[in-house]
Amino acid sequence: MIQLSDNITNYIHQHFGSDYLEKYIEYFSGEYNPFLRISNLNFDSSSTLCNIINYKIELVPVKEIARAYKIKSGKEIVGKTLDFILGSYYIQSLSSMIPAIVLNPSENDKVLDMCAAPGSKTTQLAELMNNKGTLIANEISMERLKSLVFNIDKMNLVNTAVLHSKGELISKYFENYFDKILVDAPCSALGITQKKGEVSNWWNVNKAEGLAEIQYKLLVSAIKACKVGGEIVYSTCTISLEENELVIDKILSSYPVDIVETQLPIKSNSAFTEVNDRKLNAAISKARRILPWEIESEGFFIVKLKKIGESEPAKKNFVEKQKLRLVNSSHNLIRKNIMSLCDYYGIDEAIINSYKFITKGKDIYFVNDNWECGNLDLFIRVGSKFGSIDKHQTIQLHTLAAQTLDSAISKNIVVLENVNELGIYLKGGTIKKDLKEFGQKAIKYKNKIIGTASLSKDGLKSQFPRAFRTQEIIL
Repeated sequence: MIQLSDNITNYIHQHFGSDYLEKYIEYFSGEYNPFLRISNLNFDSSSTLCNIINYKIELVPVKEIARAYKIKSGKEIVGKTLDFILGSYYIQSLSSMIPAIVLNPSENDKVLDMCAAPGSKTTQLAELMNNKGTLIANEISMERLKSLVFNIDKMNLVNTAVLHSKGELISKYFENYFDKILVDAPCSALGITQKKGEVSNWWNVNKAEGLAEIQYKLLVSAIKACKVGGEIVYSTCTISLEENELVIDKILSSYPVDIVETQLPIKSNSAFTEVNDRKLNAAISKARRILPWEIESEGFFIVKLKKIGESEPAKKNFVEKQKLRLVNSSHNLIRKNIMSLCDYYGIDEAIINSYKFITKGKDIYFVNDNWECGNLDLFIRVGSKFGSIDKHQTIQLHTLAAQTLDSAISKNIVVLENVNELGIYLKGGTIKKDLKEFGQKAIKYKNKIIGTASLSKDGLKSQFPRAFRTQEIIL
């Protein structure tokens, strides 16, 4: 087992005292407590809860946070249930849920998650926005970008565009643009050593100070990208003063922002206003520190800032204009195909009209109808996969779109009759079915559309996404 390094214990003792260190060591040596939150998108929360309990997973509700639960038993299977694979809940630490709750975006906001991967807070923000509005999820790491897209897809988000950029540069593309921004910054992770003990192998003050420089630049970019009157939540999962209070003190002395006093739904403590006999801005006491041993979760620092005046504009980056554009379902570019699909699946045209569409070659993506952003060419992807045009010039509905449309689909449905058929479908196999009307079908299991398949003389060939087939599923 990894032991806490002298670098960490000496730092904690110097800045927080012996009692704090004793509690930190006890926390570090204890068992990690996972939590989950049940999605309010495309799922009935009470049904999801019943399904989880039927797996013999024991949950304890977090009274202060709707649909949040501590996983008391069944930790080894909670990430392998059908409900988890279909995105009806997300495994996330309790502390990690707080920044999005503090930001509290609405479905009418333009929102940026500046450091988004792996997507826990992005998906939570989308839920708070009811899968509407404009949510942009940015990630600098291409490898971590894969996990972000995976989780966005799994949770059926149709209000989210994915951006691959340095957070420090975002204000060069978006100036005075966002209503709300989350900067859950990369940090030295002293708040999550119970889960990631390897932090002890590399942590030192120099590392923390180097990260603090990045965090400051991320916040500066966020301030410039935020509208006057807009709000920014800055959070880290570390306890170091360099990455928290000292970053905020530097920001307050240089940029037009105020700290908004915030009451968290879980126990927290005021941030420090003095570091090494140095007096900081007194308003920093409004920032909150979450101590892991007080809530049985992770250590976090959270502060909400409000932009109160104009900031110096960033030097603009030029983006060459391309051909991507959002269109309504009535646009002549796609109307014929869309209406044909509606007729085939019995989808009310009014439901399809609540989305906008983007075509990229043969692929079609869709977003909610109040998503907007002027430059689509910046993004890796906008919205979710709707379908593809086949050789017959017909739209083949994507599994993600079928899951999103769900109860709106009333025709050409095949119901899986048992767990054996479900298992074959989830693994991408072919189910032997004696059905005559060949073509694409929506697949239903227990009153829920879970995807699409292609019916031929050989049987029902699963179109469940390949990325999801690699997960172990307990049925």
